[in-house]
Amino acid sequence: MNMVWPILIVISANVFYNIIAKSTPNAVQPFASLTVTYLTAAIVSFILFLLASEDKNITNEIQKANWTSVAFGLAIVALEFGYIYVYRVGWKISIGSLVANISLACVLLVIGVIIFKEGISARQIFGMVMCIGGLLLISK
Repeated sequence: MNMVWPILIVISANVFYNIIAKSTPNAVQPFASLTVTYLTAAIVSFILFLLASEDKNITNEIQKANWTSVAFGLAIVALEFGYIYVYRVGWKISIGSLVANISLACVLLVIGVIIFKEGISARQIFGMVMCIGGLLLISK
C-alpha cells in the first residue's frame, strides 16, 4: 500500500488538474489565472507546512532548499501554461492529456536510461513501441 497511495493522489490530482485546465475561462489572461493559482498554492502549502512540521520555522526549512525548488517552480508554471493552451487551441480533454502523458512516459523512459542509468527491458521497449503506435492511432 505504501507505493499505491502516492500514485492514487497523482491520478486523482491529475483528473482534477485537467478538468480545471480545460475549464479555465478563455477570457482570463493565463498568467493572471496562474497568479491566483500560486497564491492559493502558497497559502495551502504554508498551512500544510505548519501542520506537518515539528519545527515551525519556515525560514530554516527554506534555507535548506537548493536550485531544484526554483527549477520546479519554473517547470510547473510552464506545465500549467502549456495545459491551459492545449485546451484553448482545441484539444479534447480525452485526447490532449493522453497524448501529453504517453509522450512524457516515452521521453522519461529514454531519460531514465541515458541520464539516470536505469535498466531497460524488452517489455519496456515493447510498451514504448505500443505507446507510439497508440499515439499514431488516436492522432488520425
